Amino acid sequence: MSFRLQPAAPARPNRCQLFGPASNTKLFAKMAASAADVINIDLEDSVAPSDKEMARANAIEAINSIDWGKKTLSVRINSLDTPYWYRDVVDLLEQAGERLDQIMIPKVGCAEDIYAVDALVTAIEAAKGRKKRIAFEVIIESAAGIAHVEAIAAASPRLEAMSLGAADFAASMGMQTTGIGGTQENYYMMHEGQKHWSDPWHWAQAAIVAACRTHGVLPVDGPFGDFSDDEGYIAQAKRSATLGMVGKWAIHPKQIGLANDVFTPSEDAVSEAREILAAMEQAKANGEGATVYKGRLVDIASIKQAEVIVAQAELIASS
Repeated sequence: MSFRLQPAAPARPNRCQLFGPASNTKLFAKMAASAADVINIDLEDSVAPSDKEMARANAIEAINSIDWGKKTLSVRINSLDTPYWYRDVVDLLEQAGERLDQIMIPKVGCAEDIYAVDALVTAIEAAKGRKKRIAFEVIIESAAGIAHVEAIAAASPRLEAMSLGAADFAASMGMQTTGIGGTQENYYMMHEGQKHWSDPWHWAQAAIVAACRTHGVLPVDGPFGDFSDDEGYIAQAKRSATLGMVGKWAIHPKQIGLANDVFTPSEDAVSEAREILAAMEQAKANGEGATVYKGRLVDIASIKQAEVIVAQAELIASS
């Protein structure tokens, strides 16, 4: 066991990240009025190359003119292998006001990618006298990204969140699928003549969660492409929450409520967590290091688990 404690992740609600293309200005007001905790205005995949400059201007205007309430406001810039990303950063930080909270950096493959963006952002903030430091979120979307995930998680004090981008990740890994997240038809095991489907994203999600928790970063599950499949979305969100992820993307407004429901601890879960904490307090008063709660052993490790649930519920309630 290391004597170094895990740093705490940023204390902000991050149950649902709603995406919308910056080329469609009609969506901005609806996004601002939604129940999503995080808004991602997109300059990347959902914007055609011919619309990049217009979309960037639209994003800046929206940041400056729309009331985004208490939401975390983020813009996904273009990836570093394009000619667009540096102008995204420069124009956003020079022309958008202090309301912008975060820049999302896609297709990050190594810590040096973060260093490059950080250097540019730091210079612009100093030159323009920006008071609020811009945060970063990165997307792991490649074999290189998952191979270097811990170095990426430790790359910058600006880094607050990390997401898994399933589609590009699958392409980079050479996976035989065109689905974006969720169960894959051919990824199954046989037992007594019956098919049992497992989760092809599990190992990558677990790697991201471990790297994020080690370095005080929020781990987030990415998109679920079939927005007609509510049950599939909920199932993947529940798996992600069980692994330790704090939220999931919404690429359609109907997914917002689904994500919020899954990543908000239920009243029963919070009540049980509080009862475990109370039981352990009594055990402590009795000079005991463990006790029995509803027929099962609870100890100091149980306190830590219960505290996670209670803290999450209190954070959401106060937002």
